[in-house]
Amino acid sequence: MPMLDVDGISLYYTVRGKGVPILFIHPPVITSVNFIYQLEELSKNFRVITFDIRGHGRSQHSNTPITYPLIVNDIKHLLDHLEVKKAFICGYSTGGSIALEFLLTYADRALGGIIISGMSEVSDKNLKSKVSLGMTLAKAGFVSVLAMSISWSNSNTQKLFKETFLEALKTNAKNIEQYFCYCLKYNCTNQLGNINLPILLVYGKKDKVFYNYAKLLHEKLPFNELKFIENAMHQIPTKSAFELNAMVKQFIYSHNEMNR
Repeated sequence: MPMLDVDGISLYYTVRGKGVPILFIHPPVITSVNFIYQLEELSKNFRVITFDIRGHGRSQHSNTPITYPLIVNDIKHLLDHLEVKKAFICGYSTGGSIALEFLLTYADRALGGIIISGMSEVSDKNLKSKVSLGMTLAKAGFVSVLAMSISWSNSNTQKLFKETFLEALKTNAKNIEQYFCYCLKYNCTNQLGNINLPILLVYGKKDKVFYNYAKLLHEKLPFNELKFIENAMHQIPTKSAFELNAMVKQFIYSHNEMNR
């Protein structure tokens, strides 16, 4: 089981395939298992890197509070360890916010970004209430409730649900709470114009709550492509994997040629 020591914390990661590197960032509770279909398919053409954020899954819990800058620095350490000079940084849901933070902090280490059902801030009441509920449940220690609910909504087979749920159960309640809490605080909207890298934005056509976030990123990011997947909700990496993987391939092939 590959582990990386970062300031005394053991981080679990996986690497599969060869070629242009893509690093994936997961949201709270669920782990890197959520990118199993990307790991399986995209690794045929690219070097796919996934990891469990501190306190999630197989990574050690963190006594240092979970913040996006902390996670971004962990990603940089992981890229350094793997001797990856530059990678496409891909984040799903709140992981998309972390991807944006990475692009703002370490633009020289990125080839571009891929934001899946992501946002630069949490501004609508519906999402705020969902994040606040997650934070409350984590604070009360109800990890199993969160693990059950989020694993179920992000699974398309019984096998994937079981695997996702068992890994989510290992997640540290305090670190989940901190992740959710920072999500509510985070806002990089006014800095989006500083990201001069190609960005692929992917959203579900049925995920209407996130239309405003898609529109905001599309308007503010200087170089981006906005794609919607028909009949898709929020849980794109698992439930619309075929369409997502095809979009990622096309995006990377086109922009990697430009970088040569």
